[in-house]
Amino acid sequence: MRITTRKAALSGLALVGAVSLLAGCAAAPKADTTTAAKTKFLPCMVSDAGGFDDKSFNQLGLEGLQSAAKSLGASYKKAESNADTDYAPNIDSMVAANCNLIITVGFNLSAATLAAAKANPDIQFAIIDDAADANFDGKVDEPNIKPILFDTAQAAFLAGYASASYSKSGTVGTFGGMQFPTVTIFMDGFADGVAQFNKDKSKDVKVVGWDVTSQKGSFTGGFDANDTAKSTAQNLIDQGADVIFPVGGPIFQSAGAAITDSKKDIALLGADADVYNTFPQYDKLYLTSVLKGIDPATQAVVKASAKQAKGTFDNVAYVGNLKNDGVGIAPFHDFKSKVDAGLQGELDKLKADIISGTLTVKSYLSGS
Repeated sequence: MRITTRKAALSGLALVGAVSLLAGCAAAPKADTTTAAKTKFLPCMVSDAGGFDDKSFNQLGLEGLQSAAKSLGASYKKAESNADTDYAPNIDSMVAANCNLIITVGFNLSAATLAAAKANPDIQFAIIDDAADANFDGKVDEPNIKPILFDTAQAAFLAGYASASYSKSGTVGTFGGMQFPTVTIFMDGFADGVAQFNKDKSKDVKVVGWDVTSQKGSFTGGFDANDTAKSTAQNLIDQGADVIFPVGGPIFQSAGAAITDSKKDIALLGADADVYNTFPQYDKLYLTSVLKGIDPATQAVVKASAKQAKGTFDNVAYVGNLKNDGVGIAPFHDFKSKVDAGLQGELDKLKADIISGTLTVKSYLSGS
């Protein structure tokens, strides 16, 4: 598994994060809540620093929470994080609000979520995009946390193949927010999909911004749409990439700005959501998006939690993949007439082969 070489470093990061998050953090922002409900069950959510209006990761989680709460006739609470130092105080505010289920959004919140779950064994927790396994022993660290995970390498593989097929320059690029497994799993799948295209078509499309073998590449250091993200995208453009895949919440918006400023014919890929719909400002640039079923997965976890009696919480990880429609790729939208006429058929065949096991896409969630 590619994660192996990073286990020690990530474990150390989690430990450092736990210490810093739990020691003298600033007061948490005031939590939002809905009106009176028909049930006393109270599901809650804490965002990553990207915020609930990121047109991607956090927004999808919130939409899942809201839909589930409406279906249950429940109120919900949410707390938006603006910085790392908000994570632990925001979770504490949800504990103080007597939330029955607290969902945290993203790998960044892992240390704070694990600490809160251990301190509050009677409260149910779930975390999106983290295995809740800080010691990497293959088990969830606390019995009251349910991981919500997505094997996005499978979908990114299809997007990488499509990107290589579309590329006219013979160079495609990808970059991430931070080098977390939940980010690099996209980048690995993307690069592997390009490699599959090269193998099938006897081509030599190059990937810049990420090297699968060395696990080294381009990262912005955060998940904000800012000048750093824009300059990182520009660096890929300077290397000749005519398809760019940013992985990390709203950083795709900065890539869109860089592409627009370049006035070059460059396609852009989205991650998590179909950004053609969630952020149409750059709709003419979007080749496709690699999708996570964060909304329906969150809904399912909230509804299941509401029905579970005390002491019967199911903490077995949910893993979305192509087979259960937990991941996928968006339509080509405005690029439908621009891609090769046979591309969709090739992608359908690749998807079927991945689902059947004929073709294996490696990732830390696939066990390969």
